[in-house]
Amino acid sequence: MKLTFKYWILGALVLASTSCDSYLDINENPNAATSASALLVLPQAITSSATLSSSYNSYGGHFGGFIANAGGFSGFGNLFNYQIVPGDYNTLWTNTYDNLQDYRYVIEQTEGNDELAYANAAAKIMTALNYQRLVDAFNDIPYSEALNSNTTLTPKYDNAAIVYQDLVKQLDDAIQTIATAKFPKNLNSSSDPLFSGNMTKWKQFANTLKLRLFIRVSGVASLSDFAQKGIRSIDASVGFIADDAIVNPGYVKDKPNPLWNAWAYSTTGTLSNSSRTATKFSFGFYKGQKLTDNGRGSVIYKNFETNTPVNQLGNEVDAPTIVTNYSTWYTGTFGSASSISNSFGIMKGPSQGQPLILAAESHFLQAEARLKGYLTGEPKDSFNDGITASFKYLYKDVTNAVPATKDVATDVATYKKDNPDSYLVNIELSKTAAEKLEAIITQKYIALNMINSDEAWNEFRRTAFPVTDPKGDAYHNIASLLSNSSRPDKLPSRVLYPSSEQSYNATNYKSVNQFSDLIFWDPN
Repeated sequence: MKLTFKYWILGALVLASTSCDSYLDINENPNAATSASALLVLPQAITSSATLSSSYNSYGGHFGGFIANAGGFSGFGNLFNYQIVPGDYNTLWTNTYDNLQDYRYVIEQTEGNDELAYANAAAKIMTALNYQRLVDAFNDIPYSEALNSNTTLTPKYDNAAIVYQDLVKQLDDAIQTIATAKFPKNLNSSSDPLFSGNMTKWKQFANTLKLRLFIRVSGVASLSDFAQKGIRSIDASVGFIADDAIVNPGYVKDKPNPLWNAWAYSTTGTLSNSSRTATKFSFGFYKGQKLTDNGRGSVIYKNFETNTPVNQLGNEVDAPTIVTNYSTWYTGTFGSASSISNSFGIMKGPSQGQPLILAAESHFLQAEARLKGYLTGEPKDSFNDGITASFKYLYKDVTNAVPATKDVATDVATYKKDNPDSYLVNIELSKTAAEKLEAIITQKYIALNMINSDEAWNEFRRTAFPVTDPKGDAYHNIASLLSNSSRPDKLPSRVLYPSSEQSYNATNYKSVNQFSDLIFWDPN
């Protein structure tokens, strides 16, 4: 595995030297130097994790049914037929491990130091998030021997299920570290661009990650008991995140939010991606082909009321062209490269924050846990809270606030009324546990649309919801029109291990099939 930790250390040293001329002075307190370095690396690492969220969103968007090809562009070969090659997703792997190296550095420099306990815990929680992302994309991964480039250049691949179980232990350790710290140095908005030092939110974030891990394996026979006991042991007095977990280190037009930069506009004001548009499959949840959702649809999709350009992946015969100078997912006003208005929805503006986990996802995870009897309470309450939280996030502006012009409660009520016979919206109409689960996962899918699309893709593979018909029209078939998949759903099951592993870790590299080899929690 080729990692670039040395460059991060160099960067940290350079940053430290700009704030302290005598950073390397041997007469200085070495503990002070360690403190400065760790607290400089941590916010950079969290910001890099936010950038990774955008990368995983793009990966999940293509496979999970959110992104299709626009008209007039070629070169989609691997996406059209899912004939994935090892080099296609190198950066997901290498950039995630690079980010993990940063957290490893913070953990090593703060371990056992009560003053830096909060930084230590935050780094451990973010480490768990990154490893979970890797497992969900690649399955077995280097874990126990990873990040030890001084001793192990070819780390073994650990069993993905074992990695998942150990991540729970790491999260528990982080929560315990926060709870037992006696005289910790508080984090702030500079050292913590996620929660600005609010350690209660960090614990809730860790609990939400644990809940995600437990729910993901709840259908695995050998881990069902582990999941049930784990969820029931979560400290209810701490709970889960109730607001969106958003990173914002101070994004501005010249240093924009990574999602905006990837799918809206570049720093020069040019359209970031004119070759992609929304799928009919995802659009159908808003425009009436499957559900009617005028509230969210109008803030997500350009020209929602008239003619949003939508397509099925692989359709080149009548693929629509995007609206000139507009991403399909931007509903603001483009005047010129220097005149781009802030908006609502997914692409709010260059200064918007980058979500790591939405409050909507937290509520839908709780809804499923309640449905299965792992948490007390009514599933419908968490389900409805999830829908409300989704509206709330999409109605937020770039300052992360919902303005008075947006009425979440009224629009949620309208959504319920506009779909009077659908248990996917009104879960009380569901007649079976399977229908309730379908409603929960379908609404989660809708909430994660082009925000955390990788999690929607993960949940689709785990549950087969939302329902897809490989013989149906584009509004009901999630797969590419030109799919070569041998699976009944005509989709891939995973991506391949990267070519970088073939080069640098050939001894442990695994050759897998993108249609028949599954992630360990995938029953399909």
